Amino acid sequence: MAERVFPFVQVEMPLQLGVPDGRWMVREQGSKQVERVVVLTTTQAPRADRRLRRRGRAPVPPEVEPTAVPVTRVTLIAAQPFPDQEAAQSWLARLDGEHETDLAFASLNRLLAAHRVAAADPYVHEVGPGQALALRAGFGLGEQVAEGRWLQAQEIRLAKPHRWRRGRRAAILHSHERLSSLLSSERGPLLSEELALRARLDLDAGRLALGAGELERALSLALTELAGHPPRVAELRELLPGVSEIAGRELPISSRGADSSQQDAETLSHALARLEAALRAHASALAWG
Repeated sequence: MAERVFPFVQVEMPLQLGVPDGRWMVREQGSKQVERVVVLTTTQAPRADRRLRRRGRAPVPPEVEPTAVPVTRVTLIAAQPFPDQEAAQSWLARLDGEHETDLAFASLNRLLAAHRVAAADPYVHEVGPGQALALRAGFGLGEQVAEGRWLQAQEIRLAKPHRWRRGRRAAILHSHERLSSLLSSERGPLLSEELALRARLDLDAGRLALGAGELERALSLALTELAGHPPRVAELRELLPGVSEIAGRELPISSRGADSSQQDAETLSHALARLEAALRAHASALAWG
């Protein structure tokens, strides 16, 4: 009997993700069905750890080489194999790199979010494709792929730095001018800006309950923080009751898939998009004011 061939996406990240090296099964949300096996391997240990473990003080020369950076290799292996190697080759030939990357990072970030709660470590956080040193996809035999090897693979080259599907928001809120303004301002960023970013992360991950609560708080704060933009505030005030109604329900933390409410997701997505537009306008006014 021929050995089974599995598709995979492999990511190299220039940091330690917090999850211990090993093999982790990520199941489909709301199901016991395994979605992917995620294999983590740290390929280079940071020298800084050894220095920090030493007791006492040690002299430091005036010129120090940059500390070696750990690289975490993440191999995300689909649970379902191809029917045969010909099907695997056909999949690789017509590979949609953007789509496969999105699916892989969704699974990886679910693992990181679960570890954050399990370890009670608030500093474990989700990651994005834009942080990756390398992205590749391919197929191989089960144990072969788990060990970081393959039969065939190719590099994934994204069209541009990961777009997050909201290029205009990133262009303004992450601009050099905006960063300089925040660092030099006595007021700093708005509270609603930070909460809106957290809501975006949770809603994109399908965590409707968390996203709804964060969005409700962000909208409430924005009504005060954006008081200088009456038309924007009026629109946000109209959206707040619908978001509050969803936030007040007993929703599971993860509610994506057949059991999730598509209408709730659309309501929250629309409200967050309008809040983000209001925050963009605020940021733009500050930059050009």
